[in-house]
Amino acid sequence: MAKRRILKVGPHSIGGRELLFILGPCVIESPAFTRRMGAKIKAICDGEGVGFVFKASYDKANRTSNKSFRGTSVRDGCALLAEIGADLGVPVTTDIHSPEEAEIAGRFVDILQIPAFLCRQTDLIVSAAKTGRIVNVKKGQFLAPWDMKNVALKIEAAGCKNYIFTERGTTFGYNNLVADMRSIPWMQELGCPVVFDATHSVQRPGGAGETTGGDGKLAPVLARAAVAAGCDGVFLETHENPAKALSDGPNQVPLRDLPRLIKQLKALRDVVV
Repeated sequence: MAKRRILKVGPHSIGGRELLFILGPCVIESPAFTRRMGAKIKAICDGEGVGFVFKASYDKANRTSNKSFRGTSVRDGCALLAEIGADLGVPVTTDIHSPEEAEIAGRFVDILQIPAFLCRQTDLIVSAAKTGRIVNVKKGQFLAPWDMKNVALKIEAAGCKNYIFTERGTTFGYNNLVADMRSIPWMQELGCPVVFDATHSVQRPGGAGETTGGDGKLAPVLARAAVAAGCDGVFLETHENPAKALSDGPNQVPLRDLPRLIKQLKALRDVVV
């Protein structure tokens, strides 16, 4: 088994004893909303004594329907995230969809996230790796955990050693996913920290016709299971009012429930590590 690397993420680290949280709304619904969410999450994390990376997508490029809300441009979105991160003193992350977006986003954000659907896109991965930023690749719903070794080789061949893999569920029949917690130690054997995405693991892709459905109430259950299984970080999308969210509302954790969940996950981490 390869020794797992510990990566510095702003003032925090991942891969050691610290459990790193990646938290934020699904998408930049507006600058005011995104700033407000960042400030509220920061207050919660400060109260619970945990570090976090603020996340939000500037563009939801893989929506179920062409009628769905997308977001803003890569430049405007990433500039906003950088401003929020600087104001709050926290690292920021967002997902990218093309080599061109990797180059732009790499000027602003601390972690470049490769969406699960794009985890085999060589040009995208190489472009992200060459920015000098941390690269977080979400394992595709269609890949076995050990197949991420090939993704690791692409990243390292581009000169990047600072990367993370994220488990976000595996396709389980039509319009459904299942989370296999064995993926966590199996991917950790590749030598990188592993994050568990509790939000997207409870999706029902396309399950609501023109939108993706999901079982958001189960996200805390899977998050607790993943921490017990030894994940290095937890990715959770949260919203003031998930029922009114412009993207992925059924899977986001209500902001009011976040303090209790963080407290539980922190306590589990103390037992496991």
